[in-house]
Amino acid sequence: MKESLIFEAPILCLITPGDLVNEDFTSAFERLLETIRSAVSGGVSLIQIREKELSAKNLDRLVSQVVCIVQDSATRIIVNDRADVAAAGGADGVQLTEVSLAVGIVRSSFPDLLIGASTHSIPSIKTAAEQGADFALFGPVFPTPGKENAQGLRSLASASKAVPGFPVLGVGGVDETNYRQVLSTGVSGFAAIRSLNNIESLRSITVALFG
Repeated sequence: MKESLIFEAPILCLITPGDLVNEDFTSAFERLLETIRSAVSGGVSLIQIREKELSAKNLDRLVSQVVCIVQDSATRIIVNDRADVAAAGGADGVQLTEVSLAVGIVRSSFPDLLIGASTHSIPSIKTAAEQGADFALFGPVFPTPGKENAQGLRSLASASKAVPGFPVLGVGGVDETNYRQVLSTGVSGFAAIRSLNNIESLRSITVALFG
């Protein structure tokens, strides 16, 4: 039976950069593992493995190594889109986008996995919750490269209240200069790629939040 997504607030989610490729897998793989070790030591709640260019074999290798790193910690591992790899590698869950299989389908096939849903509207948050997701990412909160149409803090505040008791995390452009604004909206936490994969920024945020 899957465990509930219960963390001491705020929930912090590191999303991996997505730049691993099969041709240069080993060296880049080791660098990413070092970042993940730092994140686990700092108290990051979730790590989303978002490496879309990897073969299933290499993705499984990465997931298995990360699962070993977090085994004595409270950090949980979720895999972008690939519920099959998540289950095979011993990860805690899967992160679904709006073009993935529906939350309800994945929930019925993988009842023991945590399921996160990436959303961009309040109706999509409600749908995700109704279909059995455990939490949602909502964004982009701030402009990011390739995503200029930011939702903003006001929309994020509304999203946080869309489904009472359902965790919503802000994502998109969240860094050490603005994460407190994000948390002030009432969300359960935030996710980030750039700021949480930068060791100095990661430490600045985790020390401030968790000591």
